[in-house]
Amino acid sequence: MRRLFGSGRANDTRPAVLVKQLHERDRRRMMKHFLSLEKSDRLLRFGSALPDELVAQYVQKMDFSRDMVYGVYSRSFKLVGVGHLAFAPKDLSPARSVATSKEQVAEFGVSVSPSMRGRGVGSKLFERAAIHCRNNDVDTLYMHCLSSNKTMMHIAKKAGMEIQREYGEADAYLKLLPPNPSSMLQEAVQEQFAMFDYTFKANARAASKLWDRLPGRKKPWPPSQ
Repeated sequence: MRRLFGSGRANDTRPAVLVKQLHERDRRRMMKHFLSLEKSDRLLRFGSALPDELVAQYVQKMDFSRDMVYGVYSRSFKLVGVGHLAFAPKDLSPARSVATSKEQVAEFGVSVSPSMRGRGVGSKLFERAAIHCRNNDVDTLYMHCLSSNKTMMHIAKKAGMEIQREYGEADAYLKLLPPNPSSMLQEAVQEQFAMFDYTFKANARAASKLWDRLPGRKKPWPPSQ
C-alpha cells in the first residue's frame, strides 16, 4: 500500500488542510454545501444530477450515529469539503464483501467546493476516512464513481487503490493495514487539531457578526439580500 499520509513536498507552503468529524450541528452547513454544487458536480458526486429536493433528502437522512462524516472548514467558517464514510454489513453487499473477511464494508464519497479544488482537500478527507476504517476493524475501503470523475480517480490512484472499470463506472478498493498504537494516536491528534481550528473559526465568525451589529457601524449598501 502506498503512503497515505503527508504530502512529501519539502517546499509545500499551502495552508494545512484540517479534517474534522461532523455532527448534527453541522447539518445546516452541509445542506448549504451540497445545494451549492452545480449539476455537473452533483453528477460526479452522486452518479446522477440530483434535484435540490433529493439532495436535501440525502442530507436530512444522514445518520451520524451509524456513519462517519468529515468536513473541512475555510477561514471564513464555510464548509468547503465533505467526506461521507458509510458502513454496512457485508452480507447486504455481496459484490463488495468478496474483498474482505471482516464483518463490515465501508464506502467513501467526497465533494469539494469549486473554490477549494486543487488544494488537497479531497485527498485529506479520504486519508481521514482510511485511518478511521483501519482503527475500527475495517480492512477494505471502497469507492464507486463514474470513470469520468477525474478527482476521485486521482484520489484512488494516489492512495494505491485497485481500480476496476466497467460500463463507464469504476470500483476502487484499498486494503488497509491492521491498527497499531501509532495509527490510533494519529487519528486522535488529527481530530484534536481540527477541533481547535473549528472552535477558533467559529469564535472569529461570531465576533465578526457581533462587531457588525455594534451601534455606529456602517451598514453595507445596498443591503444584502
